[in-house]
Amino acid sequence: MKREKGFLVTMRLIISATIAAVSLIVTTSSVWAQDPAVVQSKTVKLKFENERVRVLEAELPPGVKEQVHSHPAYVIYVLAGGKVRNYASDGKTTETELKTGDVIYREPLTHAAENIGTTTMHMILVEMKAAPMR
Repeated sequence: MKREKGFLVTMRLIISATIAAVSLIVTTSSVWAQDPAVVQSKTVKLKFENERVRVLEAELPPGVKEQVHSHPAYVIYVLAGGKVRNYASDGKTTETELKTGDVIYREPLTHAAENIGTTTMHMILVEMKAAPMR
């Protein structure tokens, strides 16, 4: 009887720990994996996608702050520049002036951006995907 009770307590602990771990993974992955074309559907449009790249067009009017989202490694081509405030997932905030014609490479990141300038920013983003196996 004592042995069965000990077993049941152990099983409850294992099940509780498993549920907590799965909940944490699901919650964390939803924060880290937000698609900019979905959470910013009014300002970011999918233009092209294949197995190697995804091309997005982004227009960010003055005063607009995006929802938190993630990018794999990507390149930004600035069609119309402006001043942007970036909110990184680690809590750091930076302000940057993007100039028309700038081309910027960025490593994978999770962030939100806010147009703190006076003009609409317009950019093309090319997100890299893993190279297919040969």
